[in-house]
Amino acid sequence: MKIIGFAKKIALGAALAFGVTLGVHANVGGPAWDKAPNNINDMAALQNGAKLFVNYCLNCHSAAFMRYNRLQDLGLTPEQIKSNLLVTNAKIGDTMKAAIDPQQAKAWFGVNPPDLTVIARSRAGTAGTGADYLYTYMRTFYKDDTKPTGWNNIVFPNVAMPHVLWELQGERRPVYEEVKEHGAAAHVFKGWEQVKAGSMTPQQYDQAVGDLVGYLQWMGEPVQNTRVRVGIWVLLFLAVFTFCAWRLNAAYWKDIK
Repeated sequence: MKIIGFAKKIALGAALAFGVTLGVHANVGGPAWDKAPNNINDMAALQNGAKLFVNYCLNCHSAAFMRYNRLQDLGLTPEQIKSNLLVTNAKIGDTMKAAIDPQQAKAWFGVNPPDLTVIARSRAGTAGTGADYLYTYMRTFYKDDTKPTGWNNIVFPNVAMPHVLWELQGERRPVYEEVKEHGAAAHVFKGWEQVKAGSMTPQQYDQAVGDLVGYLQWMGEPVQNTRVRVGIWVLLFLAVFTFCAWRLNAAYWKDIK
């Protein structure tokens, strides 16, 4: 799991800083959010998501409520974490703090990149879960030479950020259909046209983004799988206890009646 260059990390940091911070202003009338893959029980996908998070996000974004050693819950050994996922002089018991200086980040990007520990939980809306938003957002960039960054986004029009993963996804162009309603013409988004291929196929890129989003979702509540398992056992116990109490109650009142 080779750590990718500093420049690309900085770029994705800027992307998430602008995109996630301003995501509450996303296009209300835009396309529906795509359903994010459910990778919460897929250890291989979560491990890959953790690698992507460290390689692309951690230089600008902190996960101040997550410690590196918690990645052992994903099946990684302490040696694997130390060798592949620790950056700078961080120790395995440290929290995931961004390498960038907050003042520099604000000077470069105009805003201090937000902490991502619970970002997948905080971006839920009427269109879907926070994971759905992030999954759709990171997959709907397109080339737009009229913008300062050269990029735009379907979910968040006029977004002030570049598409830092374009080498993986390639360049795409949105396809619109003109629809007339009440005498007025409107352009409705229909799909995508691939302009330039990336290093990944569309399916591979979607999977990579799904892994990253899955990790962000897991990071927001690492004990969620344990909570579900415990909840099931508690419900089963209550069901058995209720049955036993019902039968004891019937036996107790049988002679009295």
